[in-house]
Amino acid sequence: MRVGIIALMHESNTFIASRTDLAHFQQDLWLRGDEVRQLQQSHHEVGGFLAGLDEQQIEAVPILATRAVPHGMVTAGAFRELRNAVHDGLDRAGQLDGILVAPHGAMVSEDELDADGCWLTELRDRFGTACPIVGTLDLHGNLSPRMVAATDALIAYRTNPHLDQRQRGIDAANLIGRTIRNEVRPTQAAAFPRLVINIERQHTASEPCRSLYAGLDYQLSRPGVLSNSILLGFPYADVPELGASVIVVTDNDPTSAQSYADEVSAHLIAQRKSFVGDLIDVDSAVDRAATMPGPVCLLDMGDNVGGGSPGDGTVLAHALAARHIRSFVCLCDPSAAADARAAGFGSTIDLTVGGKTDDRHGHPLPIRGRIVGLHDGKFSEAKPRHGGMMRFDQGPTAILETDTGLTIMLTTKRVPPFSIQQLAACGVNPADYQVLVAKGVHAPVAAYAPVCRHLIRVNTPGVTCADLTQFNYDHRRKPLFPFEQ
Repeated sequence: MRVGIIALMHESNTFIASRTDLAHFQQDLWLRGDEVRQLQQSHHEVGGFLAGLDEQQIEAVPILATRAVPHGMVTAGAFRELRNAVHDGLDRAGQLDGILVAPHGAMVSEDELDADGCWLTELRDRFGTACPIVGTLDLHGNLSPRMVAATDALIAYRTNPHLDQRQRGIDAANLIGRTIRNEVRPTQAAAFPRLVINIERQHTASEPCRSLYAGLDYQLSRPGVLSNSILLGFPYADVPELGASVIVVTDNDPTSAQSYADEVSAHLIAQRKSFVGDLIDVDSAVDRAATMPGPVCLLDMGDNVGGGSPGDGTVLAHALAARHIRSFVCLCDPSAAADARAAGFGSTIDLTVGGKTDDRHGHPLPIRGRIVGLHDGKFSEAKPRHGGMMRFDQGPTAILETDTGLTIMLTTKRVPPFSIQQLAACGVNPADYQVLVAKGVHAPVAAYAPVCRHLIRVNTPGVTCADLTQFNYDHRRKPLFPFEQ
């Protein structure tokens, strides 16, 4: 038996003016054919695909694994080239008995609001219904009926931060193996409650999500249920599918699959008020962090790199510097990083840092800083962390200490704060600071919770602001809670 593997992943923030092109994918993750096997030991779902197929003695036929750091919508040309790369690989693959797929679930292109539904439908059209297609989804996907119709089964991550990606890949591989061996016949149904779950409420180990997933686990014990998933949704994609969704996969029982999906959907609607965000403003968060036992992690929700933000937001940096709190912040600022590196280690330099991408993430911050670290920006993470990857490259990096108590790491490339090795590899000790700023919401928790006594999610401005009233949606469904009560 031979099973193809395709991973085509992007979380597209449609409120960002700039676009994601093919170079973004090629610079982040671009593996074709047997190169995909480089992910064998990763915590990514593709690593799970490979491990699960190997355990069943099914031949894995890698086609393409590509991903770009979340950013603006994908250009029409790049999306066309991505699909061409998929089909070129399939042309060389030979006969396949099934296909494992890893879409993100929130990719948007200039010419396809439902980009994942588009490329999955092309797969279904090419192979027909006789070839099973089973896949994984990020729980931040905005599920579409096209995605459901194009696949036999979709299995979403169950944890946020995403620490279970490899296991979900193994689950998908096991399910496609059982399907090919005619042990089960997956029947899939979905429900689409008219609900947006605020990003601040999407931590799966805390309420209200903890009880929600406990109920989902209980449903798995019912006869014939092969898999069930809740997609919490990605609120920064202005698409008709915006919002939460539910998937249930049963063994040859479509009626029960739909009934179970509707059951979870009704529960979500009944509990909808618990999914409205608890938003803390900048001044309140900084005042609180200053009086708590440190280190305290301030999660910069409006400049969430993992949601597409530029990573150069200065709102918290300004507030911390003004209060002379010993704190650490990372800013993606290639020009300032280059100037600092040119000045050299030990130099004192005047710079204006951050706030250069647009006017939504704070004003540039003037500093006088002593350069205390110069690094190549490469680091590795051995433990399961959000995103499932093990190797990172933030480009040439400089670290400066200022007389306001603020230490600033200047990077050349945007890298989400998924690993504490981002700091450790540059000689930064979290225990030296009262406050650490991490540009994310829940994704950094796995990395920062072990080294911080408290975490505070801050309602900062930006293209990932937790206050959704700051965005104008043209394509969303109506009515949709909480926009319409």
